[in-house]
Amino acid sequence: MSTLFKHFRVHQVFGANTNVGKTLLTTALVRASAQRGKDVFYLKPVSTGPLEDADDYHVNRYTANFKKLIHAECLFRYDEPVSPHLAVRMKANLEGQDVVPPPSDGTFIDSVANRIRTHAKSSLNLAHMYLETAGGVHSPALSGTSQADCYRPLFLPTVLIGDSKLGGISSTISSYESLLLRGYIIDAVILFRDEYYQNAEYLKPYFSERGIFVHTVDSPPERLSDFSENFASTDKYYAAITSVEAEHGVGPVVDHLDICHTKRLEELESMPRRAYDSIWWPFVQHGLVKGEKDVTVIDSAYSDFFSITNKGNISASSSTDSILEPQYDGSASWWTQTLGHAHPSLTLAAAKASGRYGHVMFPQSVHLPALKLAERLVNDGPGKGWASRAFISDNGSTGMEVALKMALRAFTIRQQKDIKEEEKKELGILGLKGSYHGDTIGAMDACEEGVYTCEWHNAKGYWFDPPTVGIKDGEVYITVPGTLSSFPQANDIRADSLAWVYDVENRLQTSLARAYAMYITRALESLEQRGGPKLAALVLEPLLMGAGGMVFVDPLFQRVLIDTVRGRRSGSSSSWSGLPVIFDEVFVGLNRIGMESTGPLLGVYPDISVNAKVLTGGLLPLAVTLASKSIFEAFLGDNKAEALLHGHSYTAHPIGCEVANETLSILDKITTSDEWVAAQESWAKPDGTKSPVWSLWDPNFITAISKLPQVKEVMTLGCVLSIKIKDDASGYTSHSAQTLLQSLNLASQEDGSLSTAPGGAAFGMHFRTLGDVAYFMTSLNTSSAVIRSIEDKIWKTLTSTT
Repeated sequence: MSTLFKHFRVHQVFGANTNVGKTLLTTALVRASAQRGKDVFYLKPVSTGPLEDADDYHVNRYTANFKKLIHAECLFRYDEPVSPHLAVRMKANLEGQDVVPPPSDGTFIDSVANRIRTHAKSSLNLAHMYLETAGGVHSPALSGTSQADCYRPLFLPTVLIGDSKLGGISSTISSYESLLLRGYIIDAVILFRDEYYQNAEYLKPYFSERGIFVHTVDSPPERLSDFSENFASTDKYYAAITSVEAEHGVGPVVDHLDICHTKRLEELESMPRRAYDSIWWPFVQHGLVKGEKDVTVIDSAYSDFFSITNKGNISASSSTDSILEPQYDGSASWWTQTLGHAHPSLTLAAAKASGRYGHVMFPQSVHLPALKLAERLVNDGPGKGWASRAFISDNGSTGMEVALKMALRAFTIRQQKDIKEEEKKELGILGLKGSYHGDTIGAMDACEEGVYTCEWHNAKGYWFDPPTVGIKDGEVYITVPGTLSSFPQANDIRADSLAWVYDVENRLQTSLARAYAMYITRALESLEQRGGPKLAALVLEPLLMGAGGMVFVDPLFQRVLIDTVRGRRSGSSSSWSGLPVIFDEVFVGLNRIGMESTGPLLGVYPDISVNAKVLTGGLLPLAVTLASKSIFEAFLGDNKAEALLHGHSYTAHPIGCEVANETLSILDKITTSDEWVAAQESWAKPDGTKSPVWSLWDPNFITAISKLPQVKEVMTLGCVLSIKIKDDASGYTSHSAQTLLQSLNLASQEDGSLSTAPGGAAFGMHFRTLGDVAYFMTSLNTSSAVIRSIEDKIWKTLTSTT
């Protein structure tokens, strides 16, 4: 991941094209830095072509007078003067090897990052480092990946060498935009002066308007055929453009890069105090935030990792240690991250829609991104087989508001002969204790009183205390709460396996299913006899209730509950009966727990469902509320007042829809990938057949963790791992999980060999707790190597406290 050192300034040099003078100008920067008395390191990660033409040799040749200050090197060298990805293949062919895979992007970046760290640690005084890429911004790296993407995990401040020749205006701006789309910090644009094409005259105001420093350098002399004469001419040129007095030399660039480095350090150091003084954080008790030392500054993010400032004072920190360190995003950034941070395909999808549409009004209109998304979700996605319409809104909470409006209207239309007008205002929701559907008032009213509600909250409904699923001491248990009349006290029922628990159809004939049905029926009858709220909809977080404490609900209970309120056991809900059923799949939907939708596993489909979070890969908010035909028809008529008069300014915004379409396309590939297939196979039944549920977390690790003395219960599905700590003061307000696992935040050097953060550095973990529950969540494409590293960190932390 990104590194930043107080006394070691590093800049990466990209070229707008080949033959734009990238090596000439980088050599000049190296020489100018040395003339200022700085130790200078030049790194050419990949070199292709004859040794005598190698860029690191060129640097050494023309900085010989400063050889005590300058160190130039190359990491991967190939003889053929072609693109790096071809050079790798051609070398393999010359050596008679049929297939030699090139170094992976991870191996390549680790090598570069290690060189940066090594040089930083060896430099006691302020030093400069210049890393020169090959070819243009999108020239392939060794693996064939675009350089712009390959180098992105390092997140190094960048110098762009512009093109001064014909066509150079376009290539320079295009290169700048490519880097900008990937989040690079572009500190300077440099190009040669050319009196004929005058590209600089155009590019200077263009970049200046965008706050980018632009500088022109005198063009180099013509190359001479005689080696000695050419050397003398070139050396004279370098002396001229590195002179302090040179108006069009590189000196101002070196000074500007130093200023940029200092400003970045100052900004990072000031951010905690500025944030502490001006921001009201969500879900944070500010009285427990003791000052800026408790504020985490996220400088950038890539893949599954943040780059954060370490907790020490930057001014007082060691000059040889990076101010930035990688931190694993253990909560998937509030359950949104799907493909890792800064995924280039999603960024480009957003840019495409932004450039084509911006935002446009949606009522009675359509644009292609929204149409494709609706058709995909209704016909081939989570709505397949039951939904007929898609209502697109802003986020999960507003998507649930839409769902509640749909359900309540459908119920009142169906019951209009038996329901009085004043009773409509008091209609209630049936659900489960611990439910959470968002922080808007309507979504809060669909839950019982709890820590997330407010003074205006008016809980409307009835909530069952659900039976739960967990792994305790290596065994799978269903915990049935004492509130069920058939069980006077909480009762742990040992299950044969996790696969058996989630085989809902086969469990419908068990005595536990009959006990559930009897309990639910009696409770609803008693509620009606007591004059309780008239229930108008069943609202469920299927299988897993997130904010309520990562509660894995017994799927049989939810299935029996749905069947009971519908008065039937059919899997189809094309024409709903009893109560309309809403699935809040904002958290669990779209493969977060290993399945696109929970309906097929439960054996029943909802009348309305809501998807968000995973939907846009974590890039920006969007939600879709799917509805069956009968729900939609409840709003049909000739009177506009009977329509679904609900919407948001950014309803179905094209950028969100385009990103969602791209996310779903990528998910189609991930869900059939080798990593997923291998994980599913590791959770197979003893006879080798496929289990209905599985996890990216290793089953042996789950079993081992569940046997630790301080662990009450463990559970996992898909990307989610939940660890409940033994604590008498259980619940959301408990600090037990945070206290027990707080050392996970630290990037321990001792386990560096296990670390697989991009760049190879030891990493800490950012994770959130729900009282006595610590949960960890991967992206859907997190590698098994990273997950194994995290498992090892969790294991070491928990076993060190026993």
